[in-house]
Amino acid sequence: MRWCSVLLGLLLLRLGLLALRGLVLPGAARVVVPGANAVCRASYGRFLGPRDEYGRRYSTFPDGLRSEMREMARAMFLFGYDNYMKFAFPEDELNPILCRGRGPDTENPSNLNINDVLGNYSLTLIDALDTLAVMGNATEFQRAVRLVIDTVSFDKDSTVQVFEATIRILGSLLSAHIILTDTKQPFGNMTLSGYDNELLHMAHDLAVRLLPAFENTKTGMPYPRVNLKKGVPPDSRNETCTAGAGSLLVEFGILSRLLGDSTFEWVARRAVRALWSLRSNDTGLFGNVVNIQTGQWVGKQSGLGAGLDSFFEYLLKSYILFGEEEDLEMFNEAYKSIQNHLRRGREACNEGEGDPPLYVNVNMLNGQIMNTWIDSLQAFFPGLQVLKGDIEDAICLHAFYYAIWKRYEALPERYNWQLQAPDVSFYPLRPELVESTYLLYQATKNPFYLHVGMDILLSLEKHAKAKCGYATLHHVVEKSQEDRMESFFLSETCKYLYLLFDEDNPLHKVGNKYLFTTEGHLVPLDPRLRDKTWQDIFHLKSKTQRSQEKLSQTRLRTANSSTNCFRVPEERRFSLPLKSVYMRQIDQMVGLL
Repeated sequence: MRWCSVLLGLLLLRLGLLALRGLVLPGAARVVVPGANAVCRASYGRFLGPRDEYGRRYSTFPDGLRSEMREMARAMFLFGYDNYMKFAFPEDELNPILCRGRGPDTENPSNLNINDVLGNYSLTLIDALDTLAVMGNATEFQRAVRLVIDTVSFDKDSTVQVFEATIRILGSLLSAHIILTDTKQPFGNMTLSGYDNELLHMAHDLAVRLLPAFENTKTGMPYPRVNLKKGVPPDSRNETCTAGAGSLLVEFGILSRLLGDSTFEWVARRAVRALWSLRSNDTGLFGNVVNIQTGQWVGKQSGLGAGLDSFFEYLLKSYILFGEEEDLEMFNEAYKSIQNHLRRGREACNEGEGDPPLYVNVNMLNGQIMNTWIDSLQAFFPGLQVLKGDIEDAICLHAFYYAIWKRYEALPERYNWQLQAPDVSFYPLRPELVESTYLLYQATKNPFYLHVGMDILLSLEKHAKAKCGYATLHHVVEKSQEDRMESFFLSETCKYLYLLFDEDNPLHKVGNKYLFTTEGHLVPLDPRLRDKTWQDIFHLKSKTQRSQEKLSQTRLRTANSSTNCFRVPEERRFSLPLKSVYMRQIDQMVGLL
């Protein structure tokens, strides 16, 4: 405490000298000097922070403004949802400019941008179910569940992507079923009179229709697409992306454990292990496109964005949900390879000299840079780093994407960090930056992230709002719109924005522990999901071959992580998450300054 008293004395002396020189602002004498303990908790930098442009802008966020932003996020969701129900239901998506529905492109089966996602099964309604619950709208949640039960069927001649059907439809049905049957009912009374596990039965029906994708492949990795009525199309491709084949374990695993049927988790886990066996012996990296019959890499680009993103995400989230040590071991090895070969820039985020940390696209075989762009999907990675505990690195990477957002008031689908310009200029209202912002706020409680969320919310309201919903930005520079509102806007983007500003949401109460799927669907950390009624016959590594040490947060840290949450001092909650000099450096890096 002696040094605190000295510091307090020095501060008082400095204020006195400033007053003598006439530099103290009027009213300064009315300021109450905090107690010694409070001074100890604050860093000296905090007293200088407000003089800095970044400190002035981001250091506080009033409660009234937080409430206003929460209600704006709620209104954003309701405007999109209500107009979907009015103009588009029972079709899959809303065209928010022309105010009408959109279904599969039956006239052009090769239009995969549409047909991979839209299956003629009221996609947007299903995808939005748990967002209604999170916002406490029990009446509409119950009505929507009844509509799904009464009107949706998967017995359709629709060819859909296995990955998209799994994360958007299967995941939402499972999440809504768990919310309906939760004895605690944390979001209010969401129960439905006469509910008889219909959503779980629907999830089972859909998963059975997806299973043919896993048949007749020599590697065990699934075909990318399946017809819900006829199985794998005869002209189906043998190439699939790593994320598409390896990001099914969370939803399929939940279904298996709720049903007590190992089939679904078995096929999903087999696909993960098949991919794991194909990683480079030299770098430990994965490519982004693989042949499911030969196991040969068709695309050798390794990165964190499209084609690979959720594969890494689900290695960690599967461990968190199911407690299978194998999943954690794979994640830690993959994370180590990412740090060794994809990460560029200075070693530490918030100290030292050099370029800001950045994760680039490299050749999986040798780690050499393949191009100079990153894509908007990579903005999920800071959120995953939060779950891992690598908070410092998450802060830096998130700041990079936020700087891009500040420049364009959106995230271009691809951004060339060398040219400081978009390579692909559209923005389909993706949630990844919002997701990472929300998770970083939960980890740090730093008001900086509330400002980020407000910037995103206001930008969407300004540039994406259309007559009947929110539209894809066709060009982030020109701000021209495209007549499509993807379902993830309601299931993820609006949900994360709302939760960011809703401090009192039941999700944030002590004792309520949830995980978000890659589509933003809520899953509780339930002991039921840690139990399985079958023996894992296809992974026979004995316990004696495994380390018997207790799994802990320490094991989630790899040896070459630049830092971790345990190194973030308490005083950091009283200052900017990233020093102003480094924020300015990142702003210069994207052409803001």
